Amino acid sequence: MNPNLSVPRVVDLRSDTVTLPTAAMRRAMAEAEVGDDVFGDDPTVQRLEARTADLLGKEAAVFVPSGTMGNQIALRAHTEPGDEIVVESEAHIYYYEGGAPAALSGVMCRCVAGRRGVFRGTDLESVLRPPDVHFARTRLVCIENTHNRGGGSLWPLEAILDVAATARRHDLRLHLDGARLWNAAVATGIPERDYAAPFDSVNVCFSKGLGAPVGSALAGTREFIARARRFRKQFGGGMRQAGLLAAAALHALEHHRERLAEDHAHARYLAAALARLPGVGIDPDAVQTNIVRFQVTRQSAREWVETLAAAGVRVLATGPDAIRAVTNLNVNRADIEYAAGVLARVAASEARQTQSSPQADEDPAVPPNSSSAPR
Repeated sequence: MNPNLSVPRVVDLRSDTVTLPTAAMRRAMAEAEVGDDVFGDDPTVQRLEARTADLLGKEAAVFVPSGTMGNQIALRAHTEPGDEIVVESEAHIYYYEGGAPAALSGVMCRCVAGRRGVFRGTDLESVLRPPDVHFARTRLVCIENTHNRGGGSLWPLEAILDVAATARRHDLRLHLDGARLWNAAVATGIPERDYAAPFDSVNVCFSKGLGAPVGSALAGTREFIARARRFRKQFGGGMRQAGLLAAAALHALEHHRERLAEDHAHARYLAAALARLPGVGIDPDAVQTNIVRFQVTRQSAREWVETLAAAGVRVLATGPDAIRAVTNLNVNRADIEYAAGVLARVAASEARQTQSSPQADEDPAVPPNSSSAPR
């Protein structure tokens, strides 16, 4: 594909992790009061942990470098080697964290097939095995809200409560991978603490939609967080003058949460534009937050990504024919309109090539309103 596009700007939609600190956030970092967090005397980290715990309705929280570390500390703190955890089959913990449950905690993953990342109590019940020396001991159930590979899909609170009730009946603990929980709260109007209430632990990220450069937090009871701090140190996550980073996260919590609604609106606009294009498969009604997943035909996702990048629009291939675009703090409405225009020109170029190909009649393109978007 070569639509001969010029590059007047760059619109980066690869992830909401690509955001750069705002000027106000940089000032907050520069002026942060700091100490040694491993010794427990960084006042800015203490304020961030207290604020996060309060927002999530938990007793305590611990600041960690990344969402992956937050999840993996939670797994280690809840389990012992040889235990089993239950996760959705495309959950971040299972799919994108480098085999860490096995490598760091020595636990097995038992996968539940969800629907865009969401499963029910009956699904959980179906994978549980009776106590027996032949089986791994199931200890923990993990839920991801919003669900990354589900396309930023939202967990209905009723579904969470249903899974939680089943877990409690079987004496299982619950962990929430809430990397984008802020998005869920803004999209639904349900406070973060209500989403977090059924869980023994909750992991939230500051470096995605909120736009901080680094950091996540793990929250739970005081006893659980005391145990988690030991594993943070063991995993190499103890930081010294971390208040510089915590100040950015605090600024993000206070100033960037409500504006996530803008990202959601931009994602819906982009999805609607994609649904009108030839050779693109997407269900725009499935776009609930800031992640837009779509399929392409004929040309591979890699070729689309390369052509779009040459025109200044950066997206991510997530499969042979699957592409992801994520709206974020550094992308405004004009950027989204520009990206939609570039996508339209690339799709038109690809369609012309398809029409001129002798194979065109043998392999029709996916209809623009196809609901077969990638998971």
